[in-house]
Amino acid sequence: MSSASENNKRIAKNTLFLYFRLLITMGVNLYTARVVLATLGVEDYGIYNVVGGVVVMFAWLNSGMLASSQRFISFELGRNSFERLHKVFCNSVSIHLCIALVILLCAETAGLWFMNTKLNINPLRISAANWVYQCSVFSLMVGIVCVPYNSCIVAHEHMKTYAYVSIIDVVLKLAIVYFLSVWNIDKLKFYAVLVLAATSIVQSIYLVYCRHHFPECKYRFSFDKDLFRQMFAFAGWSFIGNLSHAFKEQGSNILLNLFFGTFVNAARGIAGQVNAAVNGFTVNFQMALNPQIVKSYASGNYQYATSLVSKSSRYSFYLLLIVSVPAFVNMEYLLGLWLTVVPEYTVIFVRMILLISLVNSLSGSIGTMIQASGKVRNYNIIVGLIIMLDLPISYFILKAGYLPYTVMYVALFTATASLFARLFIMKRIVEYSARYFIVTIFCKNIFIAGTIIYALLYVQSLFPVNFLTFISMSLFSVLFIFGIIYIIGLSLRERIMVKNKILNRIIHFK
Repeated sequence: MSSASENNKRIAKNTLFLYFRLLITMGVNLYTARVVLATLGVEDYGIYNVVGGVVVMFAWLNSGMLASSQRFISFELGRNSFERLHKVFCNSVSIHLCIALVILLCAETAGLWFMNTKLNINPLRISAANWVYQCSVFSLMVGIVCVPYNSCIVAHEHMKTYAYVSIIDVVLKLAIVYFLSVWNIDKLKFYAVLVLAATSIVQSIYLVYCRHHFPECKYRFSFDKDLFRQMFAFAGWSFIGNLSHAFKEQGSNILLNLFFGTFVNAARGIAGQVNAAVNGFTVNFQMALNPQIVKSYASGNYQYATSLVSKSSRYSFYLLLIVSVPAFVNMEYLLGLWLTVVPEYTVIFVRMILLISLVNSLSGSIGTMIQASGKVRNYNIIVGLIIMLDLPISYFILKAGYLPYTVMYVALFTATASLFARLFIMKRIVEYSARYFIVTIFCKNIFIAGTIIYALLYVQSLFPVNFLTFISMSLFSVLFIFGIIYIIGLSLRERIMVKNKILNRIIHFK
């Protein structure tokens, strides 16, 4: 059996494990988000969203090293160098411990001051907000220290581990909802403590798993000056790119808080929950495929690596389209069915964030290819500057008196601009046709998405809004999307392959 065939089977197997994990976590996350919003109330839910966002902004200090750890560990696995792999892991853990201490110092000084003096929070809830802040800080610390271990799981492509641990994660989240509903204490404070406990348990399981299954995960203090310089050179430029993402996501959240208060933060928080649920389909697909891109590049198989990038962009978009468009079309009814209270502007926030995710799904593996090459300076500077434009533009728009959801139009623009920036940067690193990507992937996919959304919104407008219409439109939407993707989205060779697969299954079933 060829190496490419074995890799394709491994990708398919890992994707199935990750989708099993996704189906479990998606259902529980949507359910718990509904219960938590109803239990905490719109104001406290908004406080949790914006205060947690302040803490997440400090994660940019670590995000560069996260990308560095994943890249170097996957790279050394592709080169089959155990001694070098162990050295990379030990240095990575040492660096992350130092980063955790630096972030703790920053969070307990500048971050704490900003949270208590600048955010638009009801003075009666400032004590609860501080509980949320401290629990979020320590949750972040736990996550940072465990980054090298999680990177090893991804690099080794042990995706079934995520599927199994997700069952424990689900049980813990359901326990949080139960305790939150039966204990008569300050719900916001209690929720923050429970989330911290659940995060610590899950990350501890990953740590123990890695120590028992991967020989390189036996940590001892190590400081290799040359390796440290290489990893930090890579991470240093990644800091810029990840700082831009942090400022875009959490900065926009803080802007909305300063201009409109915590009730709008609640709407954006719900949008984030929906986006995380549907976006998981592409994230999991790319998580299964990205290690193969890095390993193929490390072994010099550039042609196979670029073919994976093209497939990832196309299929990620189609996967997200299948799950996001039915939600997009039925959004008003769906939110009313899901939530007991629907914060104002939630519908438009969710719809816009789904469109942004469709654009971003095209660029995920392009970034992985660039990171695999190690040539990340121009990538992070250019893309980072484009993404950071989101914040000042949003500020001036809100200052001019525009409505809260206009910041999402700005985010859609910067997401599209950064996609093209990534494409042309990758073209300078490996031989790849930008024209092929723009015409065959980007333009075709945008045309497909636009046609599907317009047609389905028109069909929906012909019927009354009720549960029967919702079910019928959801089923029709999925079938319609599959049909359009099959006719327009797939090549002749891919259509023949799909047709043969279906016929073989039918014959086998008979």
